[in-house]
Amino acid sequence: MQNIILDEQFQFLLPTLDDETYHLLEENILEHGIREPLVLWNGILIDGYNRFKICTEHDIPFNTVELEFDSKEEVLIWIISNQISRRNLTQMQLSYFRGLHYKADKNLYGDKARFAQNSPSSQNGNLGSASTARRLSDQYNVSRNTIIRDEKLADALTKIGEISPEAKRKILSGEVPINKSKLEALASAPLEKAEAVAVEIEEGTYNRRAARDAEEVHADKYGTPGCASPTELQQLGVIIRNFAKNFETMLKKQNTGGAKELKSVIRAYIDQLEDLYGSLGD
Repeated sequence: MQNIILDEQFQFLLPTLDDETYHLLEENILEHGIREPLVLWNGILIDGYNRFKICTEHDIPFNTVELEFDSKEEVLIWIISNQISRRNLTQMQLSYFRGLHYKADKNLYGDKARFAQNSPSSQNGNLGSASTARRLSDQYNVSRNTIIRDEKLADALTKIGEISPEAKRKILSGEVPINKSKLEALASAPLEKAEAVAVEIEEGTYNRRAARDAEEVHADKYGTPGCASPTELQQLGVIIRNFAKNFETMLKKQNTGGAKELKSVIRAYIDQLEDLYGSLGD
């Protein structure tokens, strides 16, 4: 069996399989073998960690294919794009990968005018993270602010994953629902706070504690546990009224072939709802 190099950063990037899914994959490989080659870059494994582990444990032969990249950041972006294209991802996973893509692009391109040479910002010599966020927002059909928030979420999940890979897996899989705003806040929070959250998630106590805290906060503010604040309800009402008011205009855009513009308008409302959703307690 050929000598393959394992990279912790690449391996850490990929979603961890739960025990049941891993065993199903193992049974399939034992019965049918490896159908797709493992992917390498300079001898480093960049796709197929679970398959490689199973083949190594059971001495099963496999094929490999080498891809060429100029940098580690380009490999990271390839892994991210590959994961997004081949899997049915949760919204948390999508946010995580978008955030990682954003960070990798900033590290790779910095202020280079590769993707926005004709933009006003490029002419002024300013092509930092703002232009990267705009480009990725177009690629993923989300707002620029969403991309920027996704970076914080990715940082928080990376921090949690370094403490507990199992806690990270539970968050990404949706097994443990966690408010995105609270998760983003962990990116800049003291390590002790992230450690506490990771331990609670791994032990299965996070949901109970978060729900209790949220009820106590709402009870203190509004008298009824779990109810939304008047301001939050007012914000929701404004979003809904604006959407209804502009609905006919959006239909006209669709009928005149402006599907891309229509999607942009709808995405703006979705982003407003996501912001409001993120501000609510668990």
